Amino acid sequence: MNTKLNEDELTEIIKFLSQQKDVYVGREEKCRQFIQGVFWILRSGAQWRELPEKYGNWNSVFKRCNRWSQKGVWQRIHQNLSKNPDQENLLLDSTVVRAHACSAGAKGE
Repeated sequence: MNTKLNEDELTEIIKFLSQQKDVYVGREEKCRQFIQGVFWILRSGAQWRELPEKYGNWNSVFKRCNRWSQKGVWQRIHQNLSKNPDQENLLLDSTVVRAHACSAGAKGE
């Protein structure tokens, strides 16, 4: 599975974000790093604290991701990019997401 967006995909996202008045892009390199970190979390299913340092401080990435979510930025990105969909990178199959047995009421050991 490809774990990173390619350069064309990132360029298209950054271009779109730069046109949004309520989005701070800052240095393009850092914004790319942030977006890659968010996608790493989405693809891996890991907890935020497990985000590799190469994507930045996990808490900073989480807070920025959360702000973007509250502002509807992720939804706008999806709507804009779905004009040319590539479902390979957007699909999350819930059959691979596992919960611990105690989440279903089992007694812990």
